[in-house]
Amino acid sequence: MTEREAASLLALLPATGPARVREAAARCGGFANLLAGRGELPPSLAGEVARWREEVARSRPALEERAARLAAAGIQILPLTDPLYPSLLREIPDPPPWLFVRGRPEALSLPQIAIVGSRRASRFGLAQAERFAAQLAAGGFAITSGLAVGIDAAAHRGALRTGVTVAVLGSGLARIYPRQHRELAEEIVAGGGALVAELPPEAPPLPHHFPRRNRILSGLALGVLVVEAAAQSGSLITARHALEQGREVFAVPGSLHNPLSRGCHRLIREGAVLVECAADLVAELGGLLEHKAEELAPPAPTCRKARLGGCSATWRPVPPAPTPSARRSASIPRSSPRSWWIWSSRAGSNCAAASTTAPAELTRATGLRRPAGWSSLSPSFRSRRPCIG
Repeated sequence: MTEREAASLLALLPATGPARVREAAARCGGFANLLAGRGELPPSLAGEVARWREEVARSRPALEERAARLAAAGIQILPLTDPLYPSLLREIPDPPPWLFVRGRPEALSLPQIAIVGSRRASRFGLAQAERFAAQLAAGGFAITSGLAVGIDAAAHRGALRTGVTVAVLGSGLARIYPRQHRELAEEIVAGGGALVAELPPEAPPLPHHFPRRNRILSGLALGVLVVEAAAQSGSLITARHALEQGREVFAVPGSLHNPLSRGCHRLIREGAVLVECAADLVAELGGLLEHKAEELAPPAPTCRKARLGGCSATWRPVPPAPTPSARRSASIPRSSPRSWWIWSSRAGSNCAAASTTAPAELTRATGLRRPAGWSSLSPSFRSRRPCIG
């Protein structure tokens, strides 16, 4: 029995506590060992694990049939021990023992920024969430949010314009909540992203599920950006989880007269980083993403919105597509969109591949390599059009 098969049987078994399963699997050396009876368990766990084994043995045909139906519906179960389980999430104090995923599980391993905020957002807040998401997704970040109305939906839609987005649900994947976002959920999957849940597919959207969901939201991401949040907003729970997990917290300031700005202003007073555009956010991440900050912070604004103070980053225009002869010499497929290719003076070569969405897949598909000095996590921001917003 493989790790995925064993985890699937346990995940679909009623009344298995995630924390207890995670502890038992860790002591046994994996889910397959747990069900096979290998490994030593303390008395406090041994009786419960024995009951799980009996229930799996008794209900295995039904559980396997249910797992097959989920697979047919495009839902995978990723155990904590799976190579595709996101490494950042594995590092938090209480990672889910498994994830139900619909879409591309590889999207969970992309560098992610979580964008959260009010469900009753203003037009300003919705515009800012969409602007930040589009800018960051254009640079290769996956945008993570909770599929809720308001800021979450705006972040997903902005990311879909230029890249990939991940939705973390507080319900099961067969119970999309809110219902009005079923079409948005399908767009996320079709766009190369993923829907993620810790709960079984039929789990309803109960109130106590969402605070637990928020720790996954922040755990997947390098940082959390809060756009419009009231003083008692659930977004502040996500920000607290982010701090506990060692993630960066960013906040977009707003009007002093807007009650939806109070949560963001409170976060800023408590040490969150005030950001006005994607350049500010990426600069604060530092280290691994330092090269992105340099590309996002050119010397002088060139677009109208930047001159008026709406965006402090300058976006260079989309460069011309490679000529047919350059495409042939670099083995670039004729059908490749021109936004995937930029001219680079760093390498001294005619053409350098830079995907705006999935650089590793593009490199495998074309056989091209990035010039020296380029990071594998660094699709270039320089190939974007002027300001988004």
